[in-house]
Amino acid sequence: MKNLTNLKAFKAYDIRGKWGEELTPEIVYRIGFFLPQILKADKILVGRDARLSSGDMFEALTNGITDAGADVADAGLSTTPMVYWGTGKLGFDASVMITASHNPKDHNGLKVSGKDVKPIGYDNGLKEVESLIEKSEPVIPHLVKGKIEKIGLKSSYLSFLRQYTDDFSGLKITVDCSDGMASLFIKELLGDGIDYMNCSPDGNFPAHEPNPLEPENRKQIVDAVKSRKSDIGLIFDGDADRVMFIDEKGNFVSPDLIIALLGHHFFNGKEQVEGRKVVQDIRTSKAVGEYLQQFDVEMITWRVGRAYGATKLKEVNGIYGGELAGHYYFRDFYYSDSGLVAALLVLKIVNRFRDEGITFSEMISRISSYFNTGEVNFKIENKQVAMNAVKDWFLQNELPVKFYDFDGYRLEFADWWFNIRPSNTEPYLRFLAEARTKKLLDEKTKIIFNIITQFK
Repeated sequence: MKNLTNLKAFKAYDIRGKWGEELTPEIVYRIGFFLPQILKADKILVGRDARLSSGDMFEALTNGITDAGADVADAGLSTTPMVYWGTGKLGFDASVMITASHNPKDHNGLKVSGKDVKPIGYDNGLKEVESLIEKSEPVIPHLVKGKIEKIGLKSSYLSFLRQYTDDFSGLKITVDCSDGMASLFIKELLGDGIDYMNCSPDGNFPAHEPNPLEPENRKQIVDAVKSRKSDIGLIFDGDADRVMFIDEKGNFVSPDLIIALLGHHFFNGKEQVEGRKVVQDIRTSKAVGEYLQQFDVEMITWRVGRAYGATKLKEVNGIYGGELAGHYYFRDFYYSDSGLVAALLVLKIVNRFRDEGITFSEMISRISSYFNTGEVNFKIENKQVAMNAVKDWFLQNELPVKFYDFDGYRLEFADWWFNIRPSNTEPYLRFLAEARTKKLLDEKTKIIFNIITQFK
C-alpha cells in the first residue's frame, strides 16, 4: 500500500494528475480492478486520447479490469464524446475515457461514466474507488480473466454526427484542433475548403497546449481568422468535449453566450418543443437568460462541472445546457457534452444569419451588452472565510434580488451580479462579476477585491 495513500489525482469530476507522480501504473491498475465492483459492470468500454502516456494507462487500467473478471471493449483512439455516445448507444454499464483533456502533455486522467452515461464523480463512485485503493489489496478471484475485444465505433459515430452538418460552402471557416482528438472527425465532417490547423493527433501538442481558455493558446487561430478574413474560428480542447469560438474580427466569444445563441437552433420557429428548459452554470452571464426569454425558455442555474451539469439536465429533462468553460450538453446526446455537436450547430446558425447579412460578431453583440471581469483567480488558503466575508458585506449593505448558495455564492442585483466560488480542482478562489456599465463594475469589484485581499 505504500505510495498509494496520497491520491491527489481524485478530483470532484474525474481522476487527473501528472503521469508517473500523481498517477502511476499501480494506481491505475487498482482503479481498473475496483471499478467493476463499484459500478456493477461486467463489461467496460474504454477509449483513449493520443497522449504519450495513454498506451501505458490503457495497459494498466485494462489489466486491472480483466483481473477483476470483467471484459473490456477497446474503442481505441477516441474523443471523450464518442465514448459517451458509445456507452449510451450500445448500453454499456460503464465506460472510461483515458484523457487529461486540456491539461499539459505530461498529465493524464480518467473520465468515468456509469449506466445510461451517468457521470461518475467523487460524490457518486470515485470516493469509493479511492477508499478501496487505500484500504484493500486486489485479490484476483478464481475466475477466468476478462477479455479485451476491439470495438469499432468511429464509422457509426461519424454517421451520427453527420446529421448536424449542412452546406457550409458559403462560410470561411478556420479550425484549430489543438493537435487533439477532434482531428479524428473534423475533416470528414467539414470537408475541403476549410482552413485547418493542428488537426493531426499528437500527444506532444507541438503548436500549443490543448486549453482554449488560455489566451496564449488562441493566438494562432486569432491571427489566422484575421489574416484569412474568416467568418468564424473553432478551437477544440484535447479530448474534444469542449469547443470555443472566434468571431470574424478575431475576438474570443465568451462560451456562456453560445448558450443563448443555441436557442436559435432549438427553439426558433418551433412552438411545440417538449420541456423548454436550459441549464446554465452559476457563472453564466445574466444576458443568456434575458436573451432566451424571447423563446419562452425556463433557465435552470446549477453547479459547475459535467458531473453536475449533465446530471441536472437529465433530472429536469432539459433540451440543452452549457458552461462558461465551453461544455455544451444535449438531451439528444444522452444529456452529455460534445464539442463537435456544438460546433456544427453553431456553424449552422452562423451560416443562416450570414445569409441575412448578419455577422457572427453582430449576433453576439445582440446577446450581451454587459461589462465583464472575466474569471479572476485568488490564491487563498481559507477560501470559505473569504467568501463569507464578501457575502456578508453585501447582505448587510446591498440586498440582492437573487441569492444562490451552492457552488460558492452568486448574488444578483438590479444592474450587476457576481459569483465567488472555490475551485474544485485547483487551490484558487474564483471570482466573476458583470454590470451594465464599466463604472459600476469597477466600483463593485473594488469593494470585493479589498475584502478578498485581507485574506491573502
